[in-house]
Amino acid sequence: MIIFMFKIICITNRKLCAESYVSRLEKIAQACPDGIILREKDLDENEYYILASETADIFRKYSVEFIMHNFTETALRLKYDKIHLPLSVLRESRTDILQHFSVIGCSCHSIDEAKEAERLGAAYITAGHIFATDCKPGLAPRGIEFLRNICKEVSIPVYAVGGICISNIKTISDIGAAGCCIMSGFMQCDNVNEYLTKLREAVK
Repeated sequence: MIIFMFKIICITNRKLCAESYVSRLEKIAQACPDGIILREKDLDENEYYILASETADIFRKYSVEFIMHNFTETALRLKYDKIHLPLSVLRESRTDILQHFSVIGCSCHSIDEAKEAERLGAAYITAGHIFATDCKPGLAPRGIEFLRNICKEVSIPVYAVGGICISNIKTISDIGAAGCCIMSGFMQCDNVNEYLTKLREAVK
């Protein structure tokens, strides 16, 4: 398999799917992005556990990097060792729980938050939102300079999030971000393989 230095990660949102959620996840996993974060932040822990259990075989089938979100004990219960956490959850998580994870990611919205996440042991952070996006209606994007400054201030990989598409992904790569996270594009594109190919070609 070709290894891409700039990582493109899918963040899920079943509410954006125009087709069966399981069918869409299978298409995404088959296309092999550099990671999939199973987010679905409106679910409580029991609902999230059920969803993750029902979809686990899809990610294992295609050997795609699978990152669970928010619920550390559920991730450990399902034997997943990669987790993405809001900063508030990372702050409150017990060290004896976090030590079981090989990768911990954290969502950040300022330079101070990015530095704090790094101190708390995050292996990478997501920073955003960078461009205007329908997922954040009425909220002004933080912009490219915000992303550039965060990349300079932390030593861990920074993944841009928010409004990233084929026409602007090269800008993200050029300023030094390690990659990007995309939600709507993966959930709604007509052909996942073609969409991911175009994203990767745009970064070259």
